[in-house]
Amino acid sequence: DSEDSEIVMGLVGEHLARTGSTVAADILSNWKTAKGKFVKVYPRDYKKVMEANKAKDVMNAEEATLKAQKIDDAFAQLKQMSSAADRVLENNVVVSRPTQLDKPSKVRGFVEYEREALGYRDATTRLKDWKEVHRHDPADVTKPLLSTQSARCMDCGTPFCHQTNTGCPLGNKIPEWNELVHQGRWKDALDRLHETNNFPEFTGRVCPAPCEGSCTLGIIENPVAIKSIECTIVDRGFSEGWIVPKPPSKRTGKSVAVIGSGPAGLAAADQLNKAGHLVTVYERSDRVGGLMMYGVPNMKADKTEVVQRRVDLLAAEGITFVTSAHIGAEGHPSIHDIRDETDAVVLACGATKPRDLPVDGRELGGVHFAMEFLHANTKSLLDSNLEDGNYIDAKGKSVVVIGGGDTGTDCIGTSLRHGCESVVNFELMTKPPDSRAPGNEWPQWPRIFRVDYGHEEATVRDGKDPRTYEVLTKEFIPKTDGSGQIAGVKTVGVRWVKDAATGRMNFEEVEGSEKVWEADLVLLAMGFLGPESTLVDKLGFDVDQRSNFKAEFGEFETSVPGVFAAGDCRRGQSLVVWAISEGRGAAAKVDHFLMGDDATLGAFDATGTGAADNNPKPLPAR
Repeated sequence: DSEDSEIVMGLVGEHLARTGSTVAADILSNWKTAKGKFVKVYPRDYKKVMEANKAKDVMNAEEATLKAQKIDDAFAQLKQMSSAADRVLENNVVVSRPTQLDKPSKVRGFVEYEREALGYRDATTRLKDWKEVHRHDPADVTKPLLSTQSARCMDCGTPFCHQTNTGCPLGNKIPEWNELVHQGRWKDALDRLHETNNFPEFTGRVCPAPCEGSCTLGIIENPVAIKSIECTIVDRGFSEGWIVPKPPSKRTGKSVAVIGSGPAGLAAADQLNKAGHLVTVYERSDRVGGLMMYGVPNMKADKTEVVQRRVDLLAAEGITFVTSAHIGAEGHPSIHDIRDETDAVVLACGATKPRDLPVDGRELGGVHFAMEFLHANTKSLLDSNLEDGNYIDAKGKSVVVIGGGDTGTDCIGTSLRHGCESVVNFELMTKPPDSRAPGNEWPQWPRIFRVDYGHEEATVRDGKDPRTYEVLTKEFIPKTDGSGQIAGVKTVGVRWVKDAATGRMNFEEVEGSEKVWEADLVLLAMGFLGPESTLVDKLGFDVDQRSNFKAEFGEFETSVPGVFAAGDCRRGQSLVVWAISEGRGAAAKVDHFLMGDDATLGAFDATGTGAADNNPKPLPAR
């Protein structure tokens, strides 16, 4: 199945990266054919038991997650038994483990030290500006903390943090750069980081860190603070001047067009440029960066000091950027002309078609998609520091955000900075449990209750968490003055019950739970359905059942020869780290398509990093 295919492909790719095996290279270059020759072998009885357990786990996970049962699970029990727990000395004095020391020891570091991430700036202070919420302390201040936190890395025999199917999709060499940071070898750590990740300053800020969810230490206690270490490595690389433009030494004469400048498009462009191809990136907005520029608010990733800095670096290395170019739209460049003028095309358009809420009153003024709200705010902020008024202002308004996740949180944080009167966030699902539920065991991503920056800010300002769970929106209510503006949202409470026939969880409305919420502004943050159909209509390539551009994972080529797809437009709405991974994978396939046996990009990697140097010192023997 697809899961087994991705696992085996990842293992072969890792083998190639570590050994340079020509056999592995041949397998990956013809993966579509080669994967059919692999045979999964295990006893029939074992297979039956595994399939039965898998079905049972899925059912239990859905029920437990939706009902949010609070349990004293096995992980909590293990943590209590762990030697890493706080130590009780004589007279019942509890001594907590330190989080930062001047000279921490790597030996038993995961036992002796507790987790501490860099964290956020004070909520009251950061609500007054649009600067990044993350703390950016000087190197001398963070040195004891990060040296100690990196010492907590366990040197696992099998590190799950960089296994593609459970941890980091990029296969970041996390234990290696943790060790280098612990040794104070920051420049070498940067080289290791850039070997697998083109834009760690993006992932270090906005990625939810599946690597931490699969950290082996997380079985019994808090995982290693991987994300904080990653972000600090690359930020220090820029501040020290180690990251400079490094154009390719020679050109192949081949040209590639990349449609879309989000993380997937930029990663593909970066890799192909390093291989010596001439790359042109087309972006329909007036600034390069895709959702990293206009979808993610400035307080999560600074547009000038983070996003534009990387774009400027890529341009200095030889990539051409064309903005305000909505390829395929009337009055904009033709995709057919672009195909005729280039040797290959990479589609990295994202999944930009938002999920709507078709209830009565949807047409009322004041009801907007979340991306309309966030995009306009960031553009106005960059254009005029919000002085031009070309944004949806939440000041003094009662704001309702429908849908959770990162986008919902971003709407909350933006509304608070505008000075909204109130903000509430509706979630259809049940509140997640505080700890892993049955069926959600390590190394899976922990589906637990979390407090993000926007939730914390609302709690600090208004005295309560803005989220309300098990709420279904029934109707948008207009004002009575005939203005066509929204005045309120009618909802009903729901409960989740298991269907006796199918075992699936379904919701049913709770009688008598109807409620009307005051609302001057409603923001729909319910995710995305897939890419827009413009390019499909023009080129006629195949799409899958979810309307995504159809291109097999690992191959990335659409049904139109020479046209490749990567990122959310191919796999559906996903994480920034997956976008970068897909951009790199697609670039490797494009390189092979153009150069054949002379291709220089591996299946997962281009060895040129554009950072520091390409020959990092080896780690000392242990």
